Amino acid sequence: MSQEQRRPRPAPEPRSANVNSVLSIAVAVLAVLLGFFILRDLRNDTSISAPEAVPAEQSPTETTVEPIAVETTVAQVVRTAFKVQVANASGVSGSAGLLTTEMQGRGYIVQPAINKSEITPKQTVTVVYYLLGSEAAAAEVAKELGGVATSPMPTPIPTETGSLGEASVLVLLGTDLAGKPLSIIAGGAAPSAVITTTTTG
Repeated sequence: MSQEQRRPRPAPEPRSANVNSVLSIAVAVLAVLLGFFILRDLRNDTSISAPEAVPAEQSPTETTVEPIAVETTVAQVVRTAFKVQVANASGVSGSAGLLTTEMQGRGYIVQPAINKSEITPKQTVTVVYYLLGSEAAAAEVAKELGGVATSPMPTPIPTETGSLGEASVLVLLGTDLAGKPLSIIAGGAAPSAVITTTTTG
């Protein structure tokens, strides 16, 4: 045997291993890049293309809500929560006393009837005056009297005593309502006969 035959041959270089490792790296890089682009496209698609709104007439889940009538009630004024003073400014004797009695019959707390002050002229139109804070009470009384005007209390107070006592609402009775029962005043009917008693008020 020759020396050349005894010498072991060098092992061949693993070319297939090198090619395989390069190919694996390339495939991995390609997979990462594809994953990145796919994720980016998915994010862009969801942020840009929002679902289209279905028109109301085509919506399968459309419900029609009928409007509900809600009654708003204004708190009524309690008639016993305030006192009323009726002052006769009509010149028709006894008319303030009649109105006082009728208002008591309707649930109002009414002080005894009095006359207007000497400096207050005769009134042709009834006015309901009120002290500050009694606007709603005055409106209730004015409504009871067929919708007469209301006004803040003048100074001096136009009663013969110059005061209201415990009352916060003053009915300064004019000739338009003098001697008329509340049933006629509220209904707007023709005036009744004028009462001519000799009592003051």
